[in-house]
Amino acid sequence: MADSTHAIISGTRRSAAVPGSGRARRVRGDAPLAAVAAAFVLAQLVLVRPGMGLGWDETVYVSQVSPHAPAAFFSAPRARGVSLLVAPIASWSSSTALLRVYLALLSGLGLYLALRAWRGLFPSGVLALAGALYASLWVTLFYGPQAMPNYWVAIGALVCAGCLLRVRADGRTAGRATVRAVTRPRMRAPAGGGDRAALSGLLAGAALMAWMRPVDAVWVALPLLALALYERAWKALAALLAGLAAGAAEWVIEAYTAYGGLLQRLSDGSAIQGGLGWHFAVVDQLRSLGGRALCRPCTGALPNPVVTAWWFVLPLLAAAGLVLAVRARRTRPTLVALACAATAAFPYLFLIGYAAPRFLLPAYALLAVPVADALAHLVRTPAGNWRPLALSLTALGLAVHLGAQYAVLAHTVDRTTADRIAWDRTAAELHRLGVRPPCLLTGESAIPIAFYTGCGSAATSGNNANSTREEIVRTARRIPAAALTTAQGSPPDYARSWTPHRLGDLRLYVAPSAQ
Repeated sequence: MADSTHAIISGTRRSAAVPGSGRARRVRGDAPLAAVAAAFVLAQLVLVRPGMGLGWDETVYVSQVSPHAPAAFFSAPRARGVSLLVAPIASWSSSTALLRVYLALLSGLGLYLALRAWRGLFPSGVLALAGALYASLWVTLFYGPQAMPNYWVAIGALVCAGCLLRVRADGRTAGRATVRAVTRPRMRAPAGGGDRAALSGLLAGAALMAWMRPVDAVWVALPLLALALYERAWKALAALLAGLAAGAAEWVIEAYTAYGGLLQRLSDGSAIQGGLGWHFAVVDQLRSLGGRALCRPCTGALPNPVVTAWWFVLPLLAAAGLVLAVRARRTRPTLVALACAATAAFPYLFLIGYAAPRFLLPAYALLAVPVADALAHLVRTPAGNWRPLALSLTALGLAVHLGAQYAVLAHTVDRTTADRIAWDRTAAELHRLGVRPPCLLTGESAIPIAFYTGCGSAATSGNNANSTREEIVRTARRIPAAALTTAQGSPPDYARSWTPHRLGDLRLYVAPSAQ
């Protein structure tokens, strides 16, 4: 009876000669995953507000395909995956709300497919809980509907890890039925060959990661490459390498056509990120958990302990998940998830000198699986009077955690929305002053404000340098132009004779050609 119950919980109990029973079982197993994905989409639409304007990085990615404004300078670390992702909407519509709804729906579908890649490796209830834990983080909800790459690297990482494990599980257990959660209900692939769906998923997941952020994709894939080599899983290794190559191909080609070669692009990317090297950024990441989109420089007090408590509990629960896996003799899925999470997080914890909460989204997604396994065991295993206590403590902890996440999300959305309304207001004022497309902006926050205004942007120094003083002056003689500074700042020398206007915390120096 105990074995039968465990098999039902694991989602792997076989029905006896009932036509369609396998399909019905799969549908039942997928239903919780679909419900989590649907709830994730709904939460984004309700809590993050589809009308929230585009952020700085979003304007860069969207401008590459949008007719609304000239393409912004595309710095060395960026990849064009996000631009292609938003192209079906941004290429013909300037509606931010429509773009947000599209991305929210797409992110929900991505979460569902990523969790489904782990089907058979863990019970469907555990996977649904993992999806719910990941989707309820404020940073996941905030970036799910945004034109940013990190969420999609996380989805690709989950797909890659799950599909590689499915390939190896199928190859090792071909021809045998088992009720263990680590294997699939029906094994039909030839020994050592894996199944085609898992290989296709592995290739697609690797391509998605590299399409979005090639360097991040390599970090995530390191444990998977090592495992495939160690076990001589040549088909899986080939699929993983092919996916990485396919996703990164455009980025590598562009390195030679626009950045002086691959090594030069990597070097430029490192310089823009402050120089990659040993930096202890763990505390910086903690500071960013309070809702700071970019913590650079990362100073100030740490957030309230209630906000950061989950960050300390996360590795403890992940370790508990590993202990449970060792006892159950199904360590492979948990170890792979933990190893990929560690390599995904390593560069952002120890190699760059600043922080952003979105950087760790791939690590959070991978850790969610063993953490969910540990939580499920925690509430399922105690007997007698201990079970209600375990359930109550777990429910209380999750309730406090969700409350803190919602509070940070609401604060972050409010602040971000206000900032982007200010950009929109600046664009309207520039239009009133005669700076209308075709036009050029330079100076403080020129890139996002230029997108809102419909202008191009230029800079002579810094990470986004793409022009010279002489070129800006020549352009300002032909089309409307303006230089933006802070209220206390000074204009560049070429704009000192331009007409100044005060708007909030900004000064707008408008070239004579616009008047």
